[in-house]
Amino acid sequence: MDADTMAGGMTYGSGAARVSVAIVDDHPVVLEGVRSWLSADPRLEVVATGDNVEAVRSAARADVILLDLRLHGRMAVDEVSELSAAGQRVVVYSEHHEPNTILAVLDAGAVAFLAKHEGRDHCVETVLAAAADRPYVPPSLAGAMVGDRRSSRPALSEKEREALLLWFQSMSKASVAKRMQISEHTVKQYVDRARIKYARAGRPAATKSALLARAIEDGLIRPEEIGTYRSYASPDRPLP
Repeated sequence: MDADTMAGGMTYGSGAARVSVAIVDDHPVVLEGVRSWLSADPRLEVVATGDNVEAVRSAARADVILLDLRLHGRMAVDEVSELSAAGQRVVVYSEHHEPNTILAVLDAGAVAFLAKHEGRDHCVETVLAAAADRPYVPPSLAGAMVGDRRSSRPALSEKEREALLLWFQSMSKASVAKRMQISEHTVKQYVDRARIKYARAGRPAATKSALLARAIEDGLIRPEEIGTYRSYASPDRPLP
């Protein structure tokens, strides 16, 4: 384990908040490469690295943990579940980017998935989005999900789809309610109803990321639709 800085959570440099990141990978070359990518961005600070989860977990509580899915010859899905249950934002990155694998780690609580071949820009953007609790779908991930029309695809009403889309665009449920001119309770009902439909179809989506993945996978939401933040939240008007 190597800890650059032992500060946990958001750190501050030159007055600007930086996102703290811990990286876990059992390949030193990959570890150093990803560390170099992230350290070069002034918005990010790598606070710990290690070849296993325990090394990083004991070093600092980072805003985001970037976790290689395959560690020492086995898939680390259980570690994803444990870290997520403990309140950590986990971004899984892996060379294994089959749709079933992606959905498995999202169902385990990961906030995002990044294929290792995506490159630096997508790595940085995925980490920043995860820290802000904002969805981000790299192209290959979108490509892997779009087009699957399995028979268990749930049908959403237009209102349910609209509420989900606005929520995925990083709006709070209160902002979605204001945009749609309905109550926040109704927005929550729309989101819960979508989750229930997926659960009944045998494809549960417990987390926001998992629900987004399902919606993209089924063609209910297009990846390009979530890329623009258009909140009606304060100052109560959409961004230009």
